[in-house]
Amino acid sequence: MNALLPTALVGSLPKPSWLAEPEKLWSPWSLEGDALVEGRQDALRVAVHEQRRRGIDIVSDGEQTRQHFVTTFIEHLSGVDFENRETVRIRNRYDASVPTVVGAVERPEPVFVRDAAFLRAQTDQRIKWALPGPMTMIDTLSDRYYKSREKLAWEFAGILNQEAKELEAAGVDVIQFDEPAFNVFFDDVRDWGMATLERAVEGLRAETAVHICYGYGIKANTDWKATLGPEWRQYEESFPLLQQSSIDIVSLESHNSRIPIEVIELIRGKKVMLGAIDVASHEIERPEEVADTLRRALDFVDADKLIASSNCGMAPLPRDVALAKLSALSAGAAILREELTGALV
Repeated sequence: MNALLPTALVGSLPKPSWLAEPEKLWSPWSLEGDALVEGRQDALRVAVHEQRRRGIDIVSDGEQTRQHFVTTFIEHLSGVDFENRETVRIRNRYDASVPTVVGAVERPEPVFVRDAAFLRAQTDQRIKWALPGPMTMIDTLSDRYYKSREKLAWEFAGILNQEAKELEAAGVDVIQFDEPAFNVFFDDVRDWGMATLERAVEGLRAETAVHICYGYGIKANTDWKATLGPEWRQYEESFPLLQQSSIDIVSLESHNSRIPIEVIELIRGKKVMLGAIDVASHEIERPEEVADTLRRALDFVDADKLIASSNCGMAPLPRDVALAKLSALSAGAAILREELTGALV
């Protein structure tokens, strides 16, 4: 693994067409039963192989064994009814049919631990696993039981902490919590969102990360971005809180966005996983573009705390495009790494 400017994937990679319909979120599985179990493991093997082949240092599962980064976790919990679904507004942006909380939420058994152990067996590199954050979980379902966003978030935080500790025991080096809701519900973040995230990471020895982005490259998200004006300053709400938190790594969107690069100053001292790959475009970044995005961040984060990554997950992209972007990411990081190590000689 490259000690300086390591590379990592934020979340999802496109699934093989034989496993699920390509370029679609919540795509149903094309296999069933034992064939599905085998197919998901095969897809995870391929994801690991492609990451290693394309120079990714901190390897993840590419979310090959789950349909969606939030709902797959929720569907393994008791107290949630997936049959009687309701339509809700997701992050004040688009409508989706979601499950309903009808009783006390509990985790009868580990959700991703077996898959994480399988990932661990595929590589000797550092591995990262992503979990949904408490605030984003409550924004992806309907609640008919707790009738309190805060109370339900605290319940989820405890459940996530149980899962995270077992992922750590299975050999996961970095545990990432996805919290795109932090870019929308600012009052909640201040009042209890940050506290529930702290509960989710409580007692962990593995490195912890929080990923806050502007979403997948789908129309609902790109339309929303068009309303945000010439500068996107949502990070200014959560970053001061994160700087004071126990979270080790903050993952943010950057390349082709309107986020002022200087917002990174607000998390000075934290490791920064910087999005240098645009997931809302099919255009393959040139390595020089990636290097330039990373280079501009060095005014606000020390090089030994910078991790090169993508803006968000890439599930909706064509598979060849996503893999080419991984190659561009590692090539761009290599350019800047050479500059920095050369300067030290």
